[in-house]
Amino acid sequence: MVKARFYESRTNDAVQCRLCPHECRIAAGERGECAVRRNIDGILYSENYGLVSSIHVDPVEKKPLYHFHPGSRILSLGSIGCNFRCNFCQNCEISQTTVDEYRFAQLRSPEYIADLAAGTTESIGLAFTYNEPVVYYEFMVDTARICREKGLKTAMITNGYVLQEPLETLFPLIDAFNVDLKSFSEQFYKTVAGGHLRFVKENLLRIRKSGCHLEITNLLIPSLNDDLRQFREMVRWIARELGRDTVLHISRYFPAFKSTVQKTSLNLLFNFYREASEHLAYVYLGNVTGSESQNTICSNCGKMAMSRFGYFVQCGGLDALGNCRYCGHKIVVV
Repeated sequence: MVKARFYESRTNDAVQCRLCPHECRIAAGERGECAVRRNIDGILYSENYGLVSSIHVDPVEKKPLYHFHPGSRILSLGSIGCNFRCNFCQNCEISQTTVDEYRFAQLRSPEYIADLAAGTTESIGLAFTYNEPVVYYEFMVDTARICREKGLKTAMITNGYVLQEPLETLFPLIDAFNVDLKSFSEQFYKTVAGGHLRFVKENLLRIRKSGCHLEITNLLIPSLNDDLRQFREMVRWIARELGRDTVLHISRYFPAFKSTVQKTSLNLLFNFYREASEHLAYVYLGNVTGSESQNTICSNCGKMAMSRFGYFVQCGGLDALGNCRYCGHKIVVV
């Protein structure tokens, strides 16, 4: 473990974490909401520094990132912990645990991970994913910095729940973000995730302004965030504030962890896909294969830019710079 980067000392050896909007006040010997940042004698430590729970080479589309080096592969890394408490988490084994409870993590240095990413055949770099990267912030920063020195690409798959200064410190180090916008309801964030929507919205605006590549994922869960009026408000906000070309992935939910809600029906999924497509140029469905909702149609000329079947991608409608081959409109980061 290493000393945390964002915290302030308080009386009686307490500390206040300044990494995410929880801003946990942590007594000596206790952990914060994420369960992996611990106060030891008045100093806040990241207990999960260098602890790797998952590492695998994935298609970049699996993150999901559809407009960032499409058809490429990327080394993907996860650790332990999360600053949300979603009862439907699909990676609960590593996100909803502590370093004491999870016995399978391996200790690795930033140099080791960066060298591994650089030496992985056909990989463009490294993605911080699987569990919430914000809670292993120090390890992510140290590793990303070495990756960038090696000329590698970096991506962060995140819930977007982080304070302004830590987020903006990442902009020179992270090329692409996929942010999980779980709902457009403050009540959902409060009762289901344990957070506040406004911080995620503010961070989406910051990422867009930074110039880093941005895509958004919305996991559609029946009875929890399937209010069409709220969804329509969300996609209109994305189009207005982030741009009509912002990529939105609507992902099909399946029961996991403690959730017993039935899986998302295809009818509901496609209804929301059609609604989003009225406002946004690039909308895709996740956890669904063999659908035209996977293809990329140029928002300018309407011709096929990329076709997908699962993780098999054909980019015949793009030129070498990621522009539409037919009209020159910029579509992807290459």
